[in-house]
Amino acid sequence: MERQVEPRLRILLGADIAIGPGKAALLEAVARTGSISAAARSMGMSYRRAWLLVDTMNRSFRNPLVETAKGGASGGGASVTEFGLDVLSRYRAMELTAAAAIAADMRAFTKLLAH
Repeated sequence: MERQVEPRLRILLGADIAIGPGKAALLEAVARTGSISAAARSMGMSYRRAWLLVDTMNRSFRNPLVETAKGGASGGGASVTEFGLDVLSRYRAMELTAAAAIAADMRAFTKLLAH
């Protein structure tokens, strides 16, 4: 079985990963489900882990990427802000640009890896 080889883009802010592939996927899951807990379940991670990732993203940017609503009779929830959707869109565009820029190098590099 051949393993997939791919580059991964992470944006660091000091020692923190402001956004990377996992955090981008979490943002997409929150946008899809309207809930951090449901997003976490869909990704096979704990609510605490998802909450910590959201918290890191929210602290890393000028504005929050995810907003939460307290639970109650109508339940709580979470939503990706317009700012968060813009960050996500720009990040996904940067991933595509980076992958295209290094495609030839990746093909050559992949030949050096053990399969």
